[in-house]
Amino acid sequence: MILIADGGSTKCSWCQLDDAHNRVYFNTEGYNPDFVDTAAIVASLNQNLPDTLPREQVTDVHFYGAGVSSAQKAEVIAAALRQLFPNCKAHVTEDLLAAARALLGHKPGFAAILGTGTNSCIYDGEKITYNVDSLGYFLGDEGSGSFFGKRLLRDYLRGLLPDGLQEALKEEYHLGTRNEILDRLYNQPLPNRYLASFAKFAYDHNNVPYCREIVFDAFETFFQNLVLHYPRFQEYTFNCVGSVGYNFRDVLTQVAKNHGMEVGKIIRSPIDDLVAFHARQA
Repeated sequence: MILIADGGSTKCSWCQLDDAHNRVYFNTEGYNPDFVDTAAIVASLNQNLPDTLPREQVTDVHFYGAGVSSAQKAEVIAAALRQLFPNCKAHVTEDLLAAARALLGHKPGFAAILGTGTNSCIYDGEKITYNVDSLGYFLGDEGSGSFFGKRLLRDYLRGLLPDGLQEALKEEYHLGTRNEILDRLYNQPLPNRYLASFAKFAYDHNNVPYCREIVFDAFETFFQNLVLHYPRFQEYTFNCVGSVGYNFRDVLTQVAKNHGMEVGKIIRSPIDDLVAFHARQA
């Protein structure tokens, strides 16, 4: 029996796959090693794994995770998996490879993630061969949920939201004082997840010109700062996974076409296609 996990910073989607290719899906919170340690992952999974999951029978765990940028980061998660599944081999790698495998299988092409954070790559059908670093939510992650959140909170704190939106944002997110918001961002855990939660506000108020503008600007910045820096990017179709890319796919499609890039596959979650990929390898 194997487990396959697509781990974003906010949510982790899992599939239990047995020898007969029967599938059992479940979700847990996300585990980004930039923000959580091994002990926290073990504690969370002990609470959230299904009671029906026979842990001793798990032989392999394929975990694709946000923030898995080095062997050291991968080990934070792998160590937790070995504690929880004592008979398993833990295979931990970056979520970008999950996106590429789900979107392209063994075909070469361009793949991106637009969710809580951002990432993108050129994939040769087996491995990632070129990556423009997204630099995380402090310096980059253009086009992501956290990027939307920074724009919304910045404009809110400066009193720049259009009439009605200022009050709506405060009410819907129970926003406190300036100092309380800044404390939440700078001193509390998981600030990237907090920022990304505001993407829903842009989606819910998509009929307001301001919200349409920030979505367009975010994707335009994503293309200007990342996509356009890939060699011969117009030779590839634009393929993307992630809730932000999926929910705003009409705008994303338009921005891609504006830059001469045809759109291929845009999906909310890679887990189904990723499971199919591993089922074919079994």
